[in-house]
Amino acid sequence: MPRGVVLDTSSVIMLSLALILTVIAYLKDPGLPWAGARNGLALIWFILPRLIAALILTGMLQVLIPQELVSRHFGREAGLKAIVIASLAGVVTPGGPMVSVPLMVALANSGVGMAVLVAYITSWSLFGIHRIIAWEAPLMGWHFVAVRSVASLVFPVLAGWLVKVFYQE
Repeated sequence: MPRGVVLDTSSVIMLSLALILTVIAYLKDPGLPWAGARNGLALIWFILPRLIAALILTGMLQVLIPQELVSRHFGREAGLKAIVIASLAGVVTPGGPMVSVPLMVALANSGVGMAVLVAYITSWSLFGIHRIIAWEAPLMGWHFVAVRSVASLVFPVLAGWLVKVFYQE
């Protein structure tokens, strides 16, 4: 993993958008950029403790997960069983991207294959139990959750399988 400040493409895009929106806000009302900056800084204080914990969790997982074991069962040569297990793990991974993405990074650094990672993140995106319990069921009802879930069941495994078939690591 790179250390230090890295201005990759996504960072440049985000910084450019922030600058453009700041200029637009200023043109609309010179006080708006300061209000927007205050709102953004308030979010930093909300997110920072979670982000620090998630990044420490990632580091701990990278040093605690036996790389040989992970590579053997979930590496590039892993089959359908590993893709299904990753799909199930995505369902039960709690929390937002501050939990799932660092976990995925730790798994990738431990030798997990691309097909397994794609199945995991696809499953987490479609079936994250935290989102279903907190948002979908209360707002849309359990009938909607059931219909959407059944209609989407095949996608994480299919996504992992498609990566296995068409992407050469």
